[in-house]
Amino acid sequence: MKVLILNPPYFPRYSRTSRSPAVTHGGTIYYPFWLASAVGVLENSGFEVKFIDAPADGLDRKKVVQIAKEFQPELIVIETSTPSIENDIEVLESIKTELKREITPFTVLVGTHVSATPDESIKKSGMIDAIARREYDYIIKDLAIALRDKKDISTVRGLTYRKDGKITNNPDMPPIENLDELPFISEVYKKHLNIRKYFFSAALFPMVMIITGRGCPHRCFFCNYPQVFSGRRYRLRTAENVVAEFEYIVKNMPDVKEVAIEDDTLTADLDRVKKICRLMIQKGLNKKLRWYANTRVNLDYESMVLMKEAGCHLLIAGYESGVQEILNNTKKGITLEQSREFAKNTKKAGILVHGCFIFGLPGDTKETIQKTLSFAKELSPDTAQFFPLMPYPGTEAYQWAKEKGYLNAKTYKDWLIKDGHHNTVIDTPELSAKDLIDECDKARKDFYLRPKYIFYKLKQMTKDPKEITRTAKSIKPFFKHLFLKK
Repeated sequence: MKVLILNPPYFPRYSRTSRSPAVTHGGTIYYPFWLASAVGVLENSGFEVKFIDAPADGLDRKKVVQIAKEFQPELIVIETSTPSIENDIEVLESIKTELKREITPFTVLVGTHVSATPDESIKKSGMIDAIARREYDYIIKDLAIALRDKKDISTVRGLTYRKDGKITNNPDMPPIENLDELPFISEVYKKHLNIRKYFFSAALFPMVMIITGRGCPHRCFFCNYPQVFSGRRYRLRTAENVVAEFEYIVKNMPDVKEVAIEDDTLTADLDRVKKICRLMIQKGLNKKLRWYANTRVNLDYESMVLMKEAGCHLLIAGYESGVQEILNNTKKGITLEQSREFAKNTKKAGILVHGCFIFGLPGDTKETIQKTLSFAKELSPDTAQFFPLMPYPGTEAYQWAKEKGYLNAKTYKDWLIKDGHHNTVIDTPELSAKDLIDECDKARKDFYLRPKYIFYKLKQMTKDPKEITRTAKSIKPFFKHLFLKK
């Protein structure tokens, strides 16, 4: 049985797998790691799979339809996101319309958006056969087995579909507990994808993204994945299994210079992090690959030192705001003093920081935004991102904006502007949508065009030539946005 796994075309270099899907200002494009995991599970179960990442490969709808027609799949799985959902359904319809002349494939939508809105989404087109809710690795495998064996799909947990003209939601698929039994997604990348099509502005090129655990125990009200996809409990691969994937990458993907650990919060289990680090050092992997990870600002200095020795060069931290009241409003669970201590300790440990800041959080005004910008300059991370609040369906942030009457979107396409970059879909009494976009643009200019920052980057590149390539690949699209944006 043939299965087509598709990250469908939309804007070139559109990152569906990002926590805030969009075309990024710095040229970043994420790996489709959730799809890759499903591909590995299907192939381990004996299915023939074609895996297409259209935004990375620059494929348009016509080309994708042609590839599908040549492959003749019996099952098609298409990833979705909130800003692209209308487009994703249109791609599904285009493929199915063409294939129906010879074969009628079973079509499934997956991803965060349809997980949050399964009934609404399936109603959008009669050509959508089903939706796989939340983590879908085993849902898709079980569905493929049922279709192949001509069994009733009512036994497939986690599936939403039509039955006798009505929408049916099968019981949820339990979260995967033994993550070690999943295939290495880096192995799927090697077989199906061109790693030179992917980029993260703070990482060496080329790089790969992996997942070492799913879910996040923290309560941030805006974060999409824990609320609608992977859950609030951090489920872990063993340290040995994680290090084995690093060994696989070193042995089989020699061009890779950096590994991105894309867990929502790797350091939520520090004992495991320390074990991973010690194994990396013991096996000499710290001399062969460097890596980065997402963290909380409560990470202690001693752990940073060990992570640095193990090859970690960068931590991505959600500082979010420079006002404690606003952090409290978002259930962030951190303090400004923790952020200051974290920033000081990372510099002492020699680890770079990519700092994340959000404008438009509950309680934000133009005055608090200025305090956040000043706070960002005080913390002085290596790189910083300033984005408007993106309230996605299924999150507390979306519910807050909806209940307050702040949502201004007419369609899901409004989550992006016309070039595919982030928009904002909220107007609060203190800040209009235009205010938020303008304030984000101003903050980027104020942060990056400081003489102090420019001197710092020049000094950094002089000390470490590897930073020249990293900076050069991101600076062109970023400065084009800063200076040429209409």
